[in-house]
This record gives sequence, structure tokens and C-alpha cells, in this order.
Amino acid sequence: MATAVKEKITQDVFEKAWEGFKGEDWKTKASISRFVSANYTPYDGDESFLAGATERSLKMKKIVEETKASYEADRFPMDTDRVASIDEIPAGYIDQENELIYGLQNSELFRLSFMPKGGIRMAETTLKENGYEVAPEIHDIFTKYATTVNDGIFRAYTQNIRRARHAHTVTGLPDAYSRGRIIGVYTRLALYGADYLMKEKASDWNKINDIDEETIRLREEINLQYQALQQVINFGELYGLDVRRPAMNVKEAIQWTNIAFMAVCRVINGAATSLGRVPIVLDIFAERDLARGTFTESEIQEFVDDFVLKLRTVKFARTKAYDALYSGDPTFITTSMAGMGNDGRHRITKMDYRFLNTLDNIGNSPEPNLTVLWAEELPYAFKRYCMDMSHKHSSIQYEGVSTMAREGYGEMSCISCCVSPLDPENEEGRHNIQYFGARVNVLKALLTGLNGGYDDVHSDYKVFDIEPVTDEVLNYDNVLANFEKSLDWLTSTYVDALNIIHYMTDKYNYEAVQMAFLPSHQRANMGFGICGFANTVDSLSAIKYGKVTPIRDENGYIYDYKTEGDFPRYGEDDDRADEIAKLVMEMFHTRLASHKLYKNAEATVSLLTITSNVAYSKQTGNSPVHRGVYLNEDGSVNTSEVEFFSPGANPSNKAKGGWLQNLNSLAKLDFSHANDGISLTTQVAPQALGKTREQQVENLVDILDAYFEKGGQHVNLNVMDLNAVYDKIMNGEDVIVRISGYCVNTKYLTPEQKQELTQRVFHEVLNNK
Repeated sequence: MATAVKEKITQDVFEKAWEGFKGEDWKTKASISRFVSANYTPYDGDESFLAGATERSLKMKKIVEETKASYEADRFPMDTDRVASIDEIPAGYIDQENELIYGLQNSELFRLSFMPKGGIRMAETTLKENGYEVAPEIHDIFTKYATTVNDGIFRAYTQNIRRARHAHTVTGLPDAYSRGRIIGVYTRLALYGADYLMKEKASDWNKINDIDEETIRLREEINLQYQALQQVINFGELYGLDVRRPAMNVKEAIQWTNIAFMAVCRVINGAATSLGRVPIVLDIFAERDLARGTFTESEIQEFVDDFVLKLRTVKFARTKAYDALYSGDPTFITTSMAGMGNDGRHRITKMDYRFLNTLDNIGNSPEPNLTVLWAEELPYAFKRYCMDMSHKHSSIQYEGVSTMAREGYGEMSCISCCVSPLDPENEEGRHNIQYFGARVNVLKALLTGLNGGYDDVHSDYKVFDIEPVTDEVLNYDNVLANFEKSLDWLTSTYVDALNIIHYMTDKYNYEAVQMAFLPSHQRANMGFGICGFANTVDSLSAIKYGKVTPIRDENGYIYDYKTEGDFPRYGEDDDRADEIAKLVMEMFHTRLASHKLYKNAEATVSLLTITSNVAYSKQTGNSPVHRGVYLNEDGSVNTSEVEFFSPGANPSNKAKGGWLQNLNSLAKLDFSHANDGISLTTQVAPQALGKTREQQVENLVDILDAYFEKGGQHVNLNVMDLNAVYDKIMNGEDVIVRISGYCVNTKYLTPEQKQELTQRVFHEVLNNK
């Protein structure tokens, strides 16, 4: 397509683009937050205004689905002779003549990019596993001349880190792929245009006068951001779009936002490339266009449908090993909506309804990861609509505004990846971006510590040095003291790994295009995660309130446990177990927070596993409360009896509590010790909620209101009966479910992950007491 005629970006252009918008402070300094506060229109009505799908939208949907299905039956096309680029790869289309919103990841639909900057070995392995080979000249560049992030990281890794990785006590680290979890404010391109943003970056760069290690790095980073914005301009020109200027209407606002986001997806294959707080900004443009008569409601919905279809085309080339940890082919395009403003007004807009309406218009889908920021004060009509859509689709997740606000997350906060809150434009300099860091196996650390630092599966492998626990019957105080020493080693090793990873990522694969859509001065969280949480808590509870006898071999190595007596489990709303859960979180977070982090980041913790709870289960030996893996006589690992870890912050499926007991236990957890997210994935049968559909929806509203007001932070809501979906899941049919902070089509899960999913508690009663 021909390049657009480049008009001069004059003040008149901005006046025309901003005509009718209120406020002044957002005009002199880029701030979507201030623009929204001055201009959004809270919507108190219901969904009756929504428009259905058009024939054009359904035709586009069919092309996307049929193209993906054809590649799944064979293999996806993959780049082998070019490296991912924002503007040096041609424009791609779904159906050029019928598209309303332009911009794809690659030059053709579902063509997967080659992204070696994170690690050449992982990128090449992905090609080989799909029957491709990289071009020799590219292989030579990234093995002989260019340093990848993976190269730099392993040059710096310590022996402690290497031992922890080898034992799988620490795993899933972003040390061979992009780190992810950074959210650009992509609507900045729509409101301001790239020319404005580039001038602001140049001004920020010129204001840095003192020269030291930190400012040198910042000057280079801002310069890279400036260059990235020029590449975004070039990317727009591939489609005949002049994104140097601001958008003039809602169609262009959506178009510009898509160009910004797809520019990121073209070059960054991170743990998550989330979209952020987009609907409320687009609604301001939509309301102006509706008032002017520029577009009808049906046309605006069609633009949204087209945009969401584009988001559903995002796909990255990933290895089989990566998929074992993050299964279901997620892209984590988390899109946040609703919430409350600092002025006491709710932040629901018609655009929130339009995004949720895409589930009806163009079909249920895992992406984008639709996230509603929930508060009791939200209008009942919207809450009822959300619960009705969750009842129908099981595709929406909910996060508690009140809980997150207490930790400094503001009115324009959004969710990154699965459940992790970020506040990209927070002027107090907190929670702007996150440096992602996977998770560690706290149960494995506990069990390894009991064995004097020898791995809980491989008795001949020493992970760290510690005195073993020699009790004939485990004493809680002795075990806890040993566990604390294990956590000292674990958290110190974890911090060292992440400091190295993020230093090297900034050095060799800096996310300039994402950072270009953010203020130049940023404060980062560093995300540390826990896996095996419920099993750890229940093990400690069994030791404290029951009787646990370790079973040792002839060398004194503990390979199993005999557990006797009753003991409370986390998830049963029993303060005895729940206090242990709070203690484990505090012990972990306090140790992390005591360390100096890269770029003075703030330590945050998540109880979030994605689907890695299955992989971690297969790397962990027996505990007092579950059957783990063991070694065969030939030394191979036997996983035939393994009981899978619970996902995220979920209680064990052995916990006796009903759904309300589960919710009450989680609501007690202190979010300040896990303010990167406390993920609860819940399955509740419709009949447990009431006799009629209306009763079920009303009860869901009441339950979520109470959960979030009590201190809950997150809930994945699946309203389904296991009997109705079991055969479909196990037979590989299309079933969309919330799984562990994100949404998947279960046909993409591994057999073991399907097994774990169907073994979870599908609550048929609300209260077991």
C-alpha cells in the first residue's frame, strides 16, 4: 500500500484532534491518566445498547479460525531467514479488502517470527521442533558476533543459581526468552501521535545533565525509545497510516492503538505482552463520535470486534519445554476495565460492555484476557452482566480494587500477564513496570532442607548446605527453624538470579518500544513467585497438629512420610492452617525485601503458577501430605503416582471446605506480602448457586462483592459442572476455561494438564460447615 502523504504536524492538527476534549494538564505533558479523569463518561445503564456482529466480522472470524486450524493440522509457517523487526517485515493482512483495523505481527496471518535476541538456542530449537532450520548466516551472527541475553546471563550465573536450576527448585526463569510483564500505555499513540511522544523523549533526554552510571544508562534507554517510535511510524506507513499525528476519531484511536501494540508483538516474545487499560480511553473517542454522528453504535462495535480479532491472531514461536510450563498457548493479552476513580466515580464505560460483548459477537476465546476490576460500588447492571457472561462463557477474571488500592495501585492500574497489578503512569513512582521472575518451589525447599540440603528426589545431589532434621517424629519448631534457613538460601539465590537476568536483558534485549509508550522515569517491581504453596502449608499444619514420622533409608535420607491424626488444611477457613499460610508468605516476602534489587526495584510476590504446577509436581518427592515422584532402581524418575500441586493460591483438592470456605481462607492472606497477585482459580457448579439462572447470577454478584471487600484480590471464575465438560476436555474438544490466571482452550493442554484440571474441586456446595 502506498505511503500516506505526510502532513506537517502543526498545532492546528492537535486542536482538531482534541476538539471537544476537556482539561489542559494532559496536553502539556503526556498523561492518559489525566486525560481520562477529565473526559470519561461513567455508564450506569445495562447492555441493551449493544450491537451484534456484522457479516463482515463473521467472515473475518472464519478466515482466522480456518487458517489457524489448517496450520495446526500441519505446521505453522515460520521465519527462518529474517529476524523479527517492527518495520523491516512487510505489512500483513487477514483480508485486506475487508479489514477495518490494520496491523499484524508478521507479513501473513499466523506466520511466526524468529526472535533470537533472548537466546539463540531456544529460538533454533523451536524451529527444529517444527521441522525448520535457521539460515546459516543468521546462526553465525548470533553465535559468533552478537551476544544474546541468554549468553550474558550464563556468563554471570553463580554456582548456587546453577544448582538451584539443576534441582528444579528454581525454574521457569526468563533466562532464555524475553522477560515480559511490561505494559506500555499504547493509547498514548492514539491521543498524542508519535511526533509528540518523540519530542517529549528528546526533552527528557536533554534534561539529564549529571553523568554517572545510572544516568548514562537512562540516556541510552531514552535514545532507544526515541528510535523505536520512529520504527512505529515506519510500521504505520506500511499500511498507509500516518501515526505521527494523533487520532481524529474512535476508528483511528483503535487503529493507532493496534499499531502500537502490534509493533511490540513483532519484536518481543515475553512471558506476557499485556494490553493494559485500553477500553476507558477508547470510550472517550467513541462518545464524542456518537454525539457528533460520526459513527453509529453498530460501526463502533464492529471496530472493536475487528480489533479483538487482531489480538486473537497474536502467536509466538515457542519450544515444547516452554509449553510444558506455560501450556495452552497463552499470549496473556490482558485487557483491564471497570474499577473506581479517586473521585469516587466508578469507571465503567460503554466500551467495557463492547469488549465483553465480543464473546458473543465473534465467539468465546481465551484472548484477549478479559479482566474486570471489581468493586462493590460498581453499578449492579454491570456486575450482573459480568456474572451472566461468566456463567455463559467462563472467560473473564476479576480483581479486587479495594485490596489493590491499599498497596498503592491507583485509578488507572491494570493487570499484567495473569493477575499482577501495575500502575504504568503512577506519578509517585511505584508499580510502573515489572521485571518478571517466574517462581520457586517452596515445598521442594522445605523437603530438601529436612534432608540436610540434599535434593528431595535425587539423594546424591547436594543443593545447599544445612543441618538435617533428625527428629524421629517431626517437631514443628525444629522444622520451621530449618525451613527458615532453607528460605534464606532460596531467596538469596533467587534474587541473584533475577538481578543478573534483568541486568542482561536491559543490556542485550531492551524493550525499547514498550518503554517508548511510558514516562521516561520509571520504578519497577521485581516479581518473585511461589509454587507448591498449599502443599507447603498443609505439610507444616500436619507436622504441627498431627503426627508426621519421616521414613528414612539406611543413610538417614528421608524419602517418605507417615502422617497420622487429623489436622486442618488451608482452604477450610480454619485459622490454624490459614495462619501458617500467612506466615509462609511473610517469611518469603520479608527475606526478598531485605535484598538490594536491580535498579532499586521493589520486591513483590505472586501466588501464581500458570500451568507450571504440573511440571513442578513431577520434580518433587513425597511430602507429609502428597505423593510425589521417586526413583526407579535404574535411577530414572517415576511419576506414576504423583499428585499434582494446586495451581496458584488454590487450596489442595484434599481440603474439605466448600467454595465459601476457600474464599474465606484466601481473603485472610495479606496482600502486602504478595502484591504481585494471589491467584484463585475456582470451579463452581451452577446448581450450587441457586435453582434458576437469575438466582445463580444474583448469588455470584453477592459472593464476589463479599470476597473482594474482605480482602480477596483475584478470582478466575468457571461456572460449570464437571460432568458436563469432563469428556469434552479429555477428548480434546474446544472447552474454554479460566485455568491459573489466564484463559485457555483445553484442547491445547497436555494430557497431564487435562488430568490435573479435571481433578480439581468443582464445587457443588457453597458451604461445607
